[in-house]
Amino acid sequence: MKRVTVLLASISFLAGIWQVTLANTPVKPVKIIFDTDMGPDYDDVGAIAILHALSARGECEILATVASDGYPYVAPTLEVFNRYYNKPDIPVGAPGADAPNSSCPNHWNDSLVVNYLPQIKTNRDYPSATEVYRKVLAGQPDQSVVVVTVGFLSNLAALLQSGPDQFSPLNGKELVARKVKKWVAMAGVFPEGSEFNVIKHADASVYTIQNWPTPALFSGFEIGEKIMTGNKVANQGSKKSPVQWAYQYCLATYDKKPSVNRNSWDHTAVLCAVRNPEDYFYVAGEGTLICNPDGSNLWDADRNSHHSFLVHKYPYQKIADILDDLMLFEPRSY
Repeated sequence: MKRVTVLLASISFLAGIWQVTLANTPVKPVKIIFDTDMGPDYDDVGAIAILHALSARGECEILATVASDGYPYVAPTLEVFNRYYNKPDIPVGAPGADAPNSSCPNHWNDSLVVNYLPQIKTNRDYPSATEVYRKVLAGQPDQSVVVVTVGFLSNLAALLQSGPDQFSPLNGKELVARKVKKWVAMAGVFPEGSEFNVIKHADASVYTIQNWPTPALFSGFEIGEKIMTGNKVANQGSKKSPVQWAYQYCLATYDKKPSVNRNSWDHTAVLCAVRNPEDYFYVAGEGTLICNPDGSNLWDADRNSHHSFLVHKYPYQKIADILDDLMLFEPRSY
């Protein structure tokens, strides 16, 4: 009996050490490439603010930020936010000529760039998104990168169709399959419908969704539509912040009458790209997102392409509070 007691005590002691070791083991930051249209709407502002907040907490590493909208001031807008969050060296990429050129009716990008960028730039001052993708991916460990898109799929289609270059002997699809762990997208309507990000560049959407070689998680229109944010950062954010300025300006001028908050379509994709999505939503799948030639979509639950999508789990305000608090993050001043 004494030997059994000693043995049990030893096992208990070792289990305790194991639990403490697990608790003290640092979690590696999620490697993120952020791909955004950052212009037709302004919820992208909240998305990049959340991404930088999570980066500052050590939860992710932002490898690159690329623009999928051909409007001239979209890539410079990304630089504005990267600079504000003390990350001016994050690569910024611009889309190809076939990407949609879609601006916000109040042209907030133009004013933001004029007010916050030391030197006026346009998309032409940045390397192509394809070049940025290939260079960044080639330098990362296998199966390590999460790509999150909150805009058109123009860049992903171009990446998949790219050929070997100075960065990698692999073609685009091979490079993605080797280096990317998961794709998270604000795209589609579930179980069926038509959504702006997908239909705006339908050819690119069809090609990307049919040919993407890794698991994909979709945050559909119906997710962000119900989660309203922005008023908090507009009224409580630092007056020197481009995030505060953008929300305050756009809440007042984007629609025909001022708005209290804005839908959080893009925020949810970023949150679930970095953190465990099941902490915030149900994850439905695995199935296949079918994209029709016109960009409309439907969900096929009977065929598994390693696609999944988010479903609401909590009251909308619970998620909104989490997003609003992250958007209030302010970088350290130097």
